[in-house]
Amino acid sequence: MIQHLIDGVLVGAIISLGAIGLTMVMHILRFANFSHAELLSVGAYAAFVLGPLIAGLSGALEAGIGPLSLSWAVALAVPLAMAITGATAVLLDRIVFQRVRAKGGELSMVFASFGVALVMRNVIGLIFGLSPHLYSRDIAFAQIISYDPLIMVKPDQVAVLVLALILMLALHLLLSRTTFGYSLRAVAENPDLAQVTGVDLKAAIRAVWLIGGALAAAAGVFYGLTNQIIPVMGRDLVLPIFAATIAGGIGSVYGAVLGGFLVGIAGNLALLVLPPGYTPSLPFVIIIAVLLLRPHGLFGEARA
Repeated sequence: MIQHLIDGVLVGAIISLGAIGLTMVMHILRFANFSHAELLSVGAYAAFVLGPLIAGLSGALEAGIGPLSLSWAVALAVPLAMAITGATAVLLDRIVFQRVRAKGGELSMVFASFGVALVMRNVIGLIFGLSPHLYSRDIAFAQIISYDPLIMVKPDQVAVLVLALILMLALHLLLSRTTFGYSLRAVAENPDLAQVTGVDLKAAIRAVWLIGGALAAAAGVFYGLTNQIIPVMGRDLVLPIFAATIAGGIGSVYGAVLGGFLVGIAGNLALLVLPPGYTPSLPFVIIIAVLLLRPHGLFGEARA
């Protein structure tokens, strides 16, 4: 049971990163963006392409980092992939969502996000093929940290958890300790009032897309490090990410983090009693229970 709990925490860290960007967009722009999970794929494949390019600059960058299967080249590619994916999210908003927002309603935005998700997924599959890819062919063996009970953890999983927590802490400091963060929170609470007080609403929206895309890219790379990269990874992760967002409360960054860990842990603990094919349903049972007890999620608040 302890092994499943640890695995759930590691998976939950990845889901939390993806849910943070989604909850920010849903709170400010008030629409369910089903294309958000495809940004994980964009980030994962961006790092996959940039890694070999960076390694070509110096042979030393091809070396692994300690016990990790992660090379220095891929590590350096991660921030670049985050920047590219953030810019992609901003570009998608400018080309698609901003225009739909100006002419249609929330339902039109949801349908548009479905279309964007399908286009992105198929473009990625067309470019890279449908076969899975790996960042490294090296095998990262699990380390035994306890024999009674038997607990094994891969160094890659520990690194992913630590890096995810660092990114969450950085976002917390940005939102709670900077004027820029106060502006974003003001826009989330009341866009019209924030604009009256001098906040640039368009710049705030761009920032939300940029931050959400960057965090999604990190989540995609982390997922690829502990699993494999496939064009449909966004499709596979969209429901857990939405479940985390809804359980934590739409608009709450901290709720998204907690919801991500809740979904990750629940999914892994379910393996103790359910066949693998049925475990994806258990997190949604928890989601329903949370919504029955608190309709706006654990940290969410009622919106007019």
